[in-house]
Amino acid sequence: MLKKSLRNFLILSCSFIPCLSGVMLLNSPAQALPGESTEEVLTWIQAHPTLRPRSGERLFVSKSDTAAQRFTFQASVLPPGRVTFTKDRSTVRTESMTMYDGVNGVTVQRLEESLRVIYSPDIYQDYNRAQVVYEYPNQSAINQARLAKTPIREALKGELRVGDRYAYWIEIAKPREGKALSGKVTVFLKSDLDKLEAELRTR
Repeated sequence: MLKKSLRNFLILSCSFIPCLSGVMLLNSPAQALPGESTEEVLTWIQAHPTLRPRSGERLFVSKSDTAAQRFTFQASVLPPGRVTFTKDRSTVRTESMTMYDGVNGVTVQRLEESLRVIYSPDIYQDYNRAQVVYEYPNQSAINQARLAKTPIREALKGELRVGDRYAYWIEIAKPREGKALSGKVTVFLKSDLDKLEAELRTR
């Protein structure tokens, strides 16, 4: 029998995805999203039925079944992308979920479903209706990566979206052959969109 502490992590695996909509209707927690205080986000994380942090975990939560399957959630007062100085250390600006699955692989659909599970249908709908403002890599970047023999750069595939409430960054590392083993989805303040887009376009 699976250990109780792992059940919430495992519902994020692909074999459990068809069951998630019912779970959300029953267990949808109060939300604490970017733009709210660190204390509000801490309280939300502690009460979240899926995150269920261990003792000592605060704004960073890690779940793992085996070394081949991991899920992390992190809230940060920093904007997404390169680390920059910020005077406000009491407001969360970014919340990210990272998934690694060496058994089943990671898809954009699984990351999107994790967004629905961790938050709520209205946040998922905001993401779903959001406008795509940047996608990568384009063919030019792919060609450059192949010439430079940098397969990691070629493997990173992602997009930025801006919705009515938040901006979203979703990314997977998918090689030319085989499945993607890792990916992440980030919810962040729309005011940080220009910064992140500029960094992604020039990295």
